[in-house]
Amino acid sequence: MYQRRWPSGEKLAIAQAKDKYWDQFVNKRSFEGFAESMMVAIHEETHMWDLDPSRTTWDVSIAAWINGSQQATQVPVHGGFPRKEILPLIKDRLTASMDNTYLRDATQGTYRLQGVLAEQNAGLTGLPAVTVVHEYIKGVGASNARDIAATNLRYLLLYLRVAKTKHPEYWARIKAEPKLRELVLTQFLRTAYWLEKSAPYTGVVGGPDADKITATNYAPENIAILEEFTGRTVRKDAQKHCTAD
Repeated sequence: MYQRRWPSGEKLAIAQAKDKYWDQFVNKRSFEGFAESMMVAIHEETHMWDLDPSRTTWDVSIAAWINGSQQATQVPVHGGFPRKEILPLIKDRLTASMDNTYLRDATQGTYRLQGVLAEQNAGLTGLPAVTVVHEYIKGVGASNARDIAATNLRYLLLYLRVAKTKHPEYWARIKAEPKLRELVLTQFLRTAYWLEKSAPYTGVVGGPDADKITATNYAPENIAILEEFTGRTVRKDAQKHCTAD
């Protein structure tokens, strides 16, 4: 089914087929259960591919599986600052559950840009994994896929804002990295694309807050930091997954 509907997912599954943890992530008791479990399975296998030591040096350079024909490798991140520093910029409770896990946790909150980008890519790739099989999902195991993608994009945008205002030397270093700037733009546009494609299946692959989180991601201050960092202008109309230049 992935071969027909999402070839990139098929290629990732093949690339990770020998991972010893695969069976822990998937439900093989029924096809419906299998389809539902693919959000977690693809999320975790994206982590496994991205964070393989042959491709990633923690806090130095990262890799990201984007699709079957495009993977980012050796993208410099130059360390960074703890991601918990973005908490003061979050003024609502739309992402409270994930905030507690990834920002307030004593360990997770100390992760730097590497952690932000790794979670963003895994969370995003888990969304098409269930969007393309949505009609077979009967349970609630994938019901926050859209929320996860929108939240991790929020974290990335806020991280860039804090970098500029609180860590100007670090901001200058990462802004001078073309591969990192390209990756950030790619991930923003990918998120927009899959949030749009999955929108009709809210309730199966996402809750009602996903669109509210997305609206905050398009606040002027967030779009401004994205465009300043990437040097590109993004569209805010119905074609949000495209650039305007």
